[in-house]
Amino acid sequence: QVQLVESGGGLVQAGGSLRLSCAASGSIFSINVMGWYRQAPGKQRELVAIITSGGSTNYADSVKGRFTISRDNAKNTVYLQMNSLKPEDTAVYYCNLFQANRGYWGQGTQVTVSS
Repeated sequence: QVQLVESGGGLVQAGGSLRLSCAASGSIFSINVMGWYRQAPGKQRELVAIITSGGSTNYADSVKGRFTISRDNAKNTVYLQMNSLKPEDTAVYYCNLFQANRGYWGQGTQVTVSS
């Protein structure tokens, strides 16, 4: 089994920064993709950013230039540095790990950006 534990959410003013962390434990394969998704009230869950075990990244257009995803393979941890936050970034942020054709989700962490 795989467990994902997120941390780092909170309340921040527009223009501020937050850093999310997600630690994976359990049966983690060396080849996988980790990422962050978010879901705002009344909206579908959407991709924010993903990173492969080799370090390749992909971002949603809405966060390019503001968010940076990174990972520490030795710690099975993925990070999301969020700068220049906007009220529209307000959502529950979920960590995801995809390996061996199966996806796993964390419990989510709330990010609220006030204007």
